[in-house]
Amino acid sequence: MTGSAKLVEKLWAGLFASPYLAHLVLLTAWPVLALSYLGFTDYDTVSSPNWIGLDNYTRLLKDEHFWNSLLNTGLFALLYVPLQTVLALVLAVGLNQRLRFMPLLRGAYFVPVVSSWVVIAYVADAVFNPRTGSANTVLGWFGADPQAWLKSPALVIPTLALVAVWKGVGYMMVLFLAGLQSIPKELYEAAEVDGAGPVRRFWRITVPAVSGTTFLVLVLSTISVLQAFEQVYVMTGGGPGDASEVTVLYMYRQGFEFFQMGYAAAVAWVLFGITLVLTLFQLWLQRKWVHYA
Repeated sequence: MTGSAKLVEKLWAGLFASPYLAHLVLLTAWPVLALSYLGFTDYDTVSSPNWIGLDNYTRLLKDEHFWNSLLNTGLFALLYVPLQTVLALVLAVGLNQRLRFMPLLRGAYFVPVVSSWVVIAYVADAVFNPRTGSANTVLGWFGADPQAWLKSPALVIPTLALVAVWKGVGYMMVLFLAGLQSIPKELYEAAEVDGAGPVRRFWRITVPAVSGTTFLVLVLSTISVLQAFEQVYVMTGGGPGDASEVTVLYMYRQGFEFFQMGYAAAVAWVLFGITLVLTLFQLWLQRKWVHYA
């Protein structure tokens, strides 16, 4: 290939890559740089940013509402991540069958994934409404008292976690389905010949074989729950009181309700640091239990 041909090839490559590069610079790199600066300022979106150094970060250490939002986020994560991972794997195993209506069933589980949180909130209200919800109807069958699911400080985070799992489990199920379909059938046939039952085949073959997919699901679920905002904002607004106020909702309020953009930027960077540390810890931990073919 001549020098001019190589130059033309590079020009065409740059032309096709330019929309993505423009998006990366304008909507990702520049906002991140701006956020880095704003975290060290007092900025109310009206006047010019005023440099205050580490004051926003020292304020965070003493802010009880910030620590409460972290606690709520941590509880959300402890309920959401394991439940979604286990349920997604169980569903994937059950739907990894060659039956006539299996594609329809798989699609049904994926419908909540592509639905907006406003739609999901209406469905959740039909289930958890304290007066007309089906959840309290079921409790009544067993003689239990009705519960104010989204109005109770003790129940609001578990209820939100259940709804979030219902919405997101279909996506993780698809990832597990891809992992399951890559397992050689000869392994199951050999195990069955050796007398291994379904449960033993599941623990000895399926679980180790999809450990890489499990790791991916855990990482994606953790990052997702640390960024939880829309479902809480739509369904509870952080209430009752601040019982369901997660960190991203707290950050949003500081920036767009109280116009403390500098403080909100500091919250964002602390949350990014927490996410990074947890992800690196998961990457380190994977060496002890993830098996790659």
